[in-house]
Amino acid sequence: MATVADIKKELESVLYPGFQKSIVEFGFVKDVDLVDSESCVIHLDITSSAPEVEQQLRTQITDKLSKIGILTVNINVKKPEAPQQQSNSTSGSNIAPQIKNFVMVSSGKGGVGKSTTTVNLAVAAAMQGKKVGILDADIYGPNIPRMMGLNGKEVEVVGNKAKPFKIYGVDVMSMGSLMEEGQALIWRGAMIMKAIQQLLRDILWEELDILFIDMPPGTGDAQLTLAQSVPVTCGINVTTPQHVALDDSRRSLDMFKKLHIPIGGIVENMSGFICPECNTESDIFGMGTCHELAEQYNTSVIGHLPIEPAIREGGDAGKPVVYFQPESESAKRYMTAAASLITYVDSVADQASNEAIQPTTPPGVSACSSH
Repeated sequence: MATVADIKKELESVLYPGFQKSIVEFGFVKDVDLVDSESCVIHLDITSSAPEVEQQLRTQITDKLSKIGILTVNINVKKPEAPQQQSNSTSGSNIAPQIKNFVMVSSGKGGVGKSTTTVNLAVAAAMQGKKVGILDADIYGPNIPRMMGLNGKEVEVVGNKAKPFKIYGVDVMSMGSLMEEGQALIWRGAMIMKAIQQLLRDILWEELDILFIDMPPGTGDAQLTLAQSVPVTCGINVTTPQHVALDDSRRSLDMFKKLHIPIGGIVENMSGFICPECNTESDIFGMGTCHELAEQYNTSVIGHLPIEPAIREGGDAGKPVVYFQPESESAKRYMTAAASLITYVDSVADQASNEAIQPTTPPGVSACSSH
């Protein structure tokens, strides 16, 4: 006869759709009730309101438990409520309500310039009049402090919350500013999830138009936690022209779709090389290979950013190229990409606002009827 422990053991092999972690590891299994030797009740609290996700879980759970003699499985699924504000992730929660829009900057792999893109897009948006913040959620490799010239600066604590740095017109907070420089973090999934939530909840973020969130590379705990915690307005995918990078980008874009996050665009980094001597642009890694990928996911390439020494120099020195060398080709392209992103974010917010005020009329009643 199967026990509750046996059932939970089987549930450890039920993967949450789109991820490589089980519903037990994510903490989605809230309770298990054994009714008799052949039946049980499973209580789930999941992050997605999509019916296909629920159905996949029901099928997986039923199949797994039938192998240990549990033939009748009643599954009670608690799903997120419909969002009450502009929200395009399936989460109805928002633990940082003073922030209007959240932009998830993600990549399928490391080393493609995701943090550099985050910094320069954020500074460019601030230069275009938006109130902007950067949250460095790349727990394992927080590079934002160096790129924003914040290395070695101590965080100011007000009460029991940390105050973000203010630099180049942008509010900034990073895990790298909250730990010793060079310290390695060896964290399991649950610790990462808690850290992401604390960086949103326990930082004194002011009212912002956009918070850019620099995510760890890949798809996993941090991305899912973010979608659970705040209504993500859109996601940006950063990649390079090589096909091996594009393969990883597909996984990142698939993640956006599975989490019901609109795709705000693709940034093609290392797209050509600008010679510092003659300003000639050479196609050394390929260029424009992202357009087909963008079409597949009904989005657009909002920026082709070249390899230009000024970008690397600015990142190393904590002086973003878009702010310190605005006449450079790279700075102009970042400004254009930021303008495209702002337009997209505003359109999503307008659409959500219109849907929120759309009058609802009971079936069979005319909208023009009066009493």
